[in-house]
Amino acid sequence: MTENLRKYEEKWWKNHCYYIAGVDEAGRGPLAGPVVSAAVIFSDDIQIKGINDSKQLTPEEREALFHEIMEKAVAVGVGYVDNMLIDRINILQSTYLSMLRSIKKLSVMPDIVLVDGYPIPDLPLKQENIIKGDAKSISIAAASIVAKVHRDRIMEFYGMEYPEYDFQSNKGYATKKHVEIVFKKGPCEIHRKTFSPIKEILNRIFGGTY
Repeated sequence: MTENLRKYEEKWWKNHCYYIAGVDEAGRGPLAGPVVSAAVIFSDDIQIKGINDSKQLTPEEREALFHEIMEKAVAVGVGYVDNMLIDRINILQSTYLSMLRSIKKLSVMPDIVLVDGYPIPDLPLKQENIIKGDAKSISIAAASIVAKVHRDRIMEFYGMEYPEYDFQSNKGYATKKHVEIVFKKGPCEIHRKTFSPIKEILNRIFGGTY
C-alpha cells in the first residue's frame, strides 16, 4: 500500500524537492469545535505499513499509525482555528488558515506542499493540489491521520467540559443524538453559530433572529 501512495512524492524527489509536505484537514463539516490541519514531511526511504486516508481507518488503527508517523516523520506541524474564528471568517477561509498555520509549525521549510483538495491561497511556496489526495499520497494520508487524531483528542477534552453534548462520541458532528441535544439545550460555547444546521436550530429556538 505504501508503494502505491508514493508516486507524487517520487515525482518531486526526482526533481530535487527533498522536503515534501503533505497537508490535510479534519473538522471542516462538524457543528462544533475547531478545524485542525496537519503538515507532514517524510524522507524518501519512508515505509509505514497500513497507512491510508484517515476516514478508511478505525480509531485504533489511526492511533497506532499516528505514533509511527510522529516517530518516523522528518517534521510534523499542526494548525488550529477555533469555532469563534470560524464564525467570523467562514469555514473555507478557516480551513486555509489552519493549513497555513500547520505549515508554519514545521521545523524545516518544505520545497513543495502537496495539499488535499484545492490550492491554498497566499501560500508563498510551490504547491500541488491533489483531489482526494489523502488516498493518493503518503504524505497527505499521514497528515489526514495526524489532523484527525489531534482533533478527536480536542473533542474528547471538550466532552469532559460539556458532558451533556456527547462530544466524546460525536466529535462535534451532526449525529441524530447531537442535533436532538442542541434542539433541547441550545448550542454551547464551542458550537459554530454560523453553520447552517446550527443557524436553523437557533432560528427555531429564538424566532429567526440569527
